[in-house]
Amino acid sequence: MRVGTPGFIPERLTEVRAARRLTSMSALARRLSMSASTVARWEDGTSAPDPDAMTALTNALQVRREYFLRPIHKSSRAMFYRSLSSTLVRDIDYQESQLRWLQEISSILQHYVDFPAIDVPDVLGKSSHKQLRDEDIERIALDLRRHWQIGEGPCTDVVALLERVGMIVGSIEMGTARLDGVCTWSEAEDRPHILLATDKMSFPRRQMDAAHEMAHAVLHKNVSQEELKKDLKQIEDQARRLAGAFLLPSTTYPYEVKRPSLAMLHTLKERWRVSIKAQIKRLANLELIPEGHDVDLYKLYSAKGWNREEPLDREWPLTEPRTLANALNLIANAGVRTKADLLAVEFTMSAGDVENLASLPPGWFSAPAAEVVQLKVNSDRSASSTGVGGVIVPFARK
Repeated sequence: MRVGTPGFIPERLTEVRAARRLTSMSALARRLSMSASTVARWEDGTSAPDPDAMTALTNALQVRREYFLRPIHKSSRAMFYRSLSSTLVRDIDYQESQLRWLQEISSILQHYVDFPAIDVPDVLGKSSHKQLRDEDIERIALDLRRHWQIGEGPCTDVVALLERVGMIVGSIEMGTARLDGVCTWSEAEDRPHILLATDKMSFPRRQMDAAHEMAHAVLHKNVSQEELKKDLKQIEDQARRLAGAFLLPSTTYPYEVKRPSLAMLHTLKERWRVSIKAQIKRLANLELIPEGHDVDLYKLYSAKGWNREEPLDREWPLTEPRTLANALNLIANAGVRTKADLLAVEFTMSAGDVENLASLPPGWFSAPAAEVVQLKVNSDRSASSTGVGGVIVPFARK
């Protein structure tokens, strides 16, 4: 018989353990000075923590008590991330838990603020992603540019574009260079959510990562988790192709490549803000260089040490997502809810978690909200009575 706190949701404990990078139930038990078997029973649902244990959990894991009582909205839709064989499970679990928190923050804020309408065209119709050919993906890239009215030149800020068309974007430090980003569609909002890594990040890499996750949102909305596991290589290849085709359109970029050399790609990087490595891949995809020449370029690229840092990587600052931060500032500054009220009633994770995922400055919740002063106009005083009205001075005729 289950005892303890009524309504305790075991999946929440699994989620917050991943969010705090506690890789095992034993690690959490040691932090709580409790037995591992007790934590295991909480997590498998055979028992629930009593009030004292709940207090210990909330303090150790930096969440409110209500965190463990709110249902998790499970989704059958896949969560897309570039999983490497050497990527640790704990890193993937951490990334997934942070994305679910991003979705939760987004859902709460939409009670108060209207986000941009989702504007992701259905590019597949009744077709499946399995039927896509390279030429289809090239066409889709141009169709997206036309639909979003960005022309066929450089896209100078992919993150800002994604937010404009209704996608929710967050960025956090993942703690590993092996994870770049993750994307999934929220069934509750029917809206894509994207979480990007800031680890060892440059602006050109941010551009490509954002475009890659956008590609998943566009091409793979209805892919299930089972299909993702089965078709991972094909799905990732399609996302890479669409990201490159979107950033470097086939109708314009190739005409600027006068000669396929690293010096030329260095020059083009300054204009297109796409990494030299990604440009080599694009040239190979478009068959603009002889077969095998991309390998020679990659070898020279590595010999120059550019696989660690490319020229111009520090030229542009990273742009932060703004939708969630702007929404929170609007709510607090307009007096709709106080910052303290938001933490005490709406959000169940810590202030630092919300600030991090919403791209707010550290300490935002502890800083006073901006004071909005409404200027009052005295309707009894006209411009003419004050003596400061405008005067019309005619130009002399010649």
